[in-house]
Amino acid sequence: MTTSIQATTLLELLEKGAPAHPAIQVPDGPTITYGSLKQQVQRLAAELRAMGIRPGDRVATVLPNGPECIVAFLAAATAGTAAPLNPAYKADEFQFYLEDTKPRIIITPPEGAETALSVAAPGVLRIVATLDGQGSVAFQWAGKNGKTPGEGSIPGYEDVALVLHTSGTTSRPKRVPLRHHNIVTSVGNIVHSYNLTPDDVSLCVMPLFHVHGLVASTLATFASGGTVVVPARFNPLNFWPVVKQYRATWYTAVPSMHQALVARARSGHQEPALRPSVRFIRSCSSSLPAGLMHEMEARFEVPVLEAYGMTEAAHQMASNPLPPGRRVPGSVGQATGVEIAIMDAMGNLLPEGAEGEVVIKGPNVISAYEDNPAANASSFVSGWFRTGDEGVIGAGGYLSLVGRIKELINRSGEKIAPLEIDEALLSHPAVAEAVAFGVPHATHGEEAAAAVVLSGKATEAELIKHCRQHLADFKVPRTIYIMSQIPRTATGKVQRRLVAEAVVGKNRRI
Repeated sequence: MTTSIQATTLLELLEKGAPAHPAIQVPDGPTITYGSLKQQVQRLAAELRAMGIRPGDRVATVLPNGPECIVAFLAAATAGTAAPLNPAYKADEFQFYLEDTKPRIIITPPEGAETALSVAAPGVLRIVATLDGQGSVAFQWAGKNGKTPGEGSIPGYEDVALVLHTSGTTSRPKRVPLRHHNIVTSVGNIVHSYNLTPDDVSLCVMPLFHVHGLVASTLATFASGGTVVVPARFNPLNFWPVVKQYRATWYTAVPSMHQALVARARSGHQEPALRPSVRFIRSCSSSLPAGLMHEMEARFEVPVLEAYGMTEAAHQMASNPLPPGRRVPGSVGQATGVEIAIMDAMGNLLPEGAEGEVVIKGPNVISAYEDNPAANASSFVSGWFRTGDEGVIGAGGYLSLVGRIKELINRSGEKIAPLEIDEALLSHPAVAEAVAFGVPHATHGEEAAAAVVLSGKATEAELIKHCRQHLADFKVPRTIYIMSQIPRTATGKVQRRLVAEAVVGKNRRI
């Protein structure tokens, strides 16, 4: 069931918070109340409209996590369309994303955005964002501002609030237009899933240029009238002290962040007195190993809820429920405000227990990619969006993901789910992380390989022997690469293709 939060646009999400209640807190920095946040957003939005920004016009932001990023995003979405970009992009990446989104304005910090600015199109205006000690964000025009008269129209429910890109595992990233109603619906589903209230405090450790940090951790908190604590970055060394200082009640992160906190706990830093306020931990954006979930719950003494989200659905699609609901290790939970089904390659919906492609529909899901007829033709069928994930729905509607359909390893016609190999390797006591992938093979077409990070002593031969005890011979990885860390995307995701390229190369056969 979709949950209504009585808002139609992103600006209206701020109405839930009491004017004097903290909306944003910066560790060892200022606090911004809901009243102040709304004023700052409206002030910048008015400036953008005075500059000629209209619904649909793109305003790019290249900002680190912090109040500047949040105010700029909300103002851009209130005047036109926000297009947040990862500040760590290289020149070629900035050039692609800026050419693809065609922003009229780019908002940056005073320093650190030189790469983006160097490839921005001529005529793109720059705004410099700075935060003072009282929690006020100043936005200064760089160079001539060229203001034009007129207030301009205000985006509505059906207008595009946010434009992002897919990860692009097999092609160039696709442009995803998220409308106000997509995001507001997703936010309502998240608030309902976790019973968020004004008493809740979210610790946002995910980047704000991605839906995980932006929609789940931040906008859902605003929609509940709660407070979001926004450090500049995730730091496992001071994570729990920040939780204690601001009495955070929940956080959401990718498994690699959870693993960092567990590793610190294993080393003797239990810090049990620092987390009495936490009522749940959420994990999303990458598969959470069942063993890690169990260890987190044992060490941190709070329920760990794995969820399922993607950009095209404005983030959340499914989640394991809060207690007393049943949490299923290895499952991303039950549908939250969307319809989820399993479809075969011919477009037929499959019964419970059958494995196939996960498809979704709901008001939080986009109706089309922008300017991409080929992707639309292959991704939308009979009202369903094809996620590209292989999965199965079990008893009680719990969804388990097997892997990405295009990541299945095809060894002489035998299809191998990389997740099976991951799980076999993770069952070895010395393996902390494991990522399996396919590599070209002269005879079989593809062969299984894997990369691992160790927490103890083990050799490649020992790990292969261990896999033989748990997997059919054709599934056993021929080569296992022992690494110090697994390559990840800027948002903390593991993409098997990128791992394969990092450890094997693009064309090398084994």
